[in-house]
Amino acid sequence: MSIEILNESGRDLDVKKLSDLSRFVMDRMRVHPLAELCIKAVDEPTIAELNEQWMEKVGPTDVLAFPMDELRPGLVNEEPEEGVLGDLVLCPDVAAKQAETAGHSEEAEIELLTVHGILHLLGYDHAEPEEHKEMFGLQDELLAAWRAQ
Repeated sequence: MSIEILNESGRDLDVKKLSDLSRFVMDRMRVHPLAELCIKAVDEPTIAELNEQWMEKVGPTDVLAFPMDELRPGLVNEEPEEGVLGDLVLCPDVAAKQAETAGHSEEAEIELLTVHGILHLLGYDHAEPEEHKEMFGLQDELLAAWRAQ
């Protein structure tokens, strides 16, 4: 599995832990072992610009997911496909604000956003109530398993 992490946010980021978490989630979701993922941490002006350009929304956001080869999780009796999972763009500044509001650490918020973003890359969404329930349930399950190890 190729996981590239670029920190252009100006904030300290535990790149190794982020890589380990990404690998853990991709393994749990049965993503092909040769799949590629890039995570880029950026500042608020950069993510605001990307959010407007790609999502047609104004202002900074916490995470943006850009799927590439439309890989999907492998099923138990099915081999996963090889390819490029995609790119995640995280904003640690926004994550810090959300962490304070949520009452947990910035690290916990970055972990949550990483898992959330990877699930988006795998085709999960939360626009409809059933999708929301499935995606957030899976997100909580993956985070709990990660933190329990």
